[in-house]
Amino acid sequence: MKRNKNSHMPKKTAPLDAFDREILRILQRDNKTPQRAIGEAVNLSAAAVQRRIAAMEQSGTIAANVALVDPAALSLTVTAIVEVFLRDERTASIDRAKALFRETPEVQQCYYTTGGTSFVLVVVTTDMSAYEVLTRRLFSDHEWVASFRTLVALDRVKSGAEVVVP
Repeated sequence: MKRNKNSHMPKKTAPLDAFDREILRILQRDNKTPQRAIGEAVNLSAAAVQRRIAAMEQSGTIAANVALVDPAALSLTVTAIVEVFLRDERTASIDRAKALFRETPEVQQCYYTTGGTSFVLVVVTTDMSAYEVLTRRLFSDHEWVASFRTLVALDRVKSGAEVVVP
């Protein structure tokens, strides 16, 4: 899937076959699975698996190979889900917000949404004092932010980046 440079949503490319889909399922569980083991699981050679993975990386179907880090291991004890309400939905306001949220390391996830809320963010910080400082920098200091609402997570029940591969 190619990325449109004006958006972070993938553009559709050639459909994936059953081999590609199974390879994606395996890689999402553990992207360090040896290509030989993937090949055995899907009945392909390791070389064929490597070519398919490279093609999916090139097309953007595989967007990144990353390590998922436990926030608690880094003393990041506060996870907040934040609804952000912009004063208006003009392109300039939306673009400013997207740029700010994208460049802020504490913003783990950001979604531009419908239904009255402009953005929904998942934010991780060390403590509530750090969260307060962040809210000033992200929301209070910008006239284009009308308000925000915070939901503090009590427990991380499920977290990950795996998507359903149909």
